[in-house]
Amino acid sequence: MPASLTLPTAPRRLVATLLRALRSWAFMLHFGALVLVLLLSPSSYTHTYRAATAQRLVVSTWLVLPWFTALSSLLSLVLIRIVVVTALSYGLSQYALQMVVRVLVLELIPLSAALFVALRAGLAFNAGALPDGASARVQRVRELDLAQLHRNLLPRVLADGFSVLALAMFSGVITLVLAYLVVYGLSPWGLPGFTRTVGQVFDLTMSLGFLLKVLLFSLAVAVVPMAASLDAHWRASSATIQPGAVRLLVVLLIIEAALLVVNYI
Repeated sequence: MPASLTLPTAPRRLVATLLRALRSWAFMLHFGALVLVLLLSPSSYTHTYRAATAQRLVVSTWLVLPWFTALSSLLSLVLIRIVVVTALSYGLSQYALQMVVRVLVLELIPLSAALFVALRAGLAFNAGALPDGASARVQRVRELDLAQLHRNLLPRVLADGFSVLALAMFSGVITLVLAYLVVYGLSPWGLPGFTRTVGQVFDLTMSLGFLLKVLLFSLAVAVVPMAASLDAHWRASSATIQPGAVRLLVVLLIIEAALLVVNYI
């Protein structure tokens, strides 16, 4: 008898969950559109705004750039060595450098930079974890105050997005240097072959795809966690896994899969 009473509630709970998820995704898109509009607005480039953004950039990028670069360089060096040795053992040394560039620089480094920035930013999904006490000032989720959003949240959003871009680009350059040293050593005679191979990988289509991927990753890391922290629908949920974290991973995977399809299929 109790089972028969609970059966009709299951479809209603499923529908309620789906509607809550759709409202949450709609709010995320709305918040992202507002952020883009504010970023392109001339009022966002006043002296006060630039000072606040500069402070966020120092904290989110400059302070973590050395040790993130060191960590990514160490991991890249290990992977480069594994790929080169494996390619030599199978007589495929001519493809080793291309594989390193495609796998590390094009795919793994942008994704690792995005995940690192997202984790370091704390993935502030709950209202109490918002920066600078913004949770006390942002109360009505459905009627976002553009002035409060511009003053309290936009500098952090911009800093997180720039951090992904800077870490990915700088680590990619360091990885290319390490790849050259592993393959050719300190000899300068490998530069013509190295630049030709890298140029074959980074053709116009692949270069545009790489830039688009990094920009989309930056936008996702900057917008999705903050939107989840402001979203009252998820804040009222009792889920054990933060929905914002799951949503960010889903967005990153969608971007990665879409660009892989465009570049290789």
